[in-house]
Amino acid sequence: MTTPTITSLAPLLDRLFDQDEAARGATRAAFADVTDADRARMMQSKTDYRDLYARLRDAPLAVSRETGSLLYMLARSSRAKMIVEFGTSFGISTLHLAAGLRDNGGGRLITSEFEPSKVARARENLRDGGLIDLVEIREGDALKTLGKDLPDQIDLVLLDGAKALYPEILDLVEDRLKPGAIIVADNADFSPDYLARVRNPGSGYISTPFAGHVELTVRVN
Repeated sequence: MTTPTITSLAPLLDRLFDQDEAARGATRAAFADVTDADRARMMQSKTDYRDLYARLRDAPLAVSRETGSLLYMLARSSRAKMIVEFGTSFGISTLHLAAGLRDNGGGRLITSEFEPSKVARARENLRDGGLIDLVEIREGDALKTLGKDLPDQIDLVLLDGAKALYPEILDLVEDRLKPGAIIVADNADFSPDYLARVRNPGSGYISTPFAGHVELTVRVN
């Protein structure tokens, strides 16, 4: 029996998750001069998020282990061939999604990240995982990088960049989402406009909170 790619990746993923855990103290220190209210405002602002992520340029900002497993399972169960990701960071979520593509027999993952140092780290991690051939990392502002040259049909979308931009990123991919396409939005509570849109009964989506901090959405028509 062939070993699933996600199983082969376990040592690499364990190392990356351990690095993320070790970096959390430094991440908290980066916000020592910022109140919780100001941090929440930055998370929800369509302009101030740049200051937020500049402070976090060295932080992995990894999805949880549970969310990573969920991403792999969704990619596999949907038999995804085309995935779009907003917010690469160090590529931990990207590895889970690309592992799903590999075990589906191949495909393409387009992901966007505006911090150059994180792009370099993500490429390194994807090379270490043997999955770089499936992934196109687009460096720069996702409103531009994901605004062109997308495939005709998208099977799965991960939203895990600046939360305030979730509605705008959905605008870019919406016409290409096939019926049954899945959208996973991490920390979507920081994007109330996005939640109002996908939870609207007439929106063409069915959407529900999942595992506390993830919004899981399916395109129904």
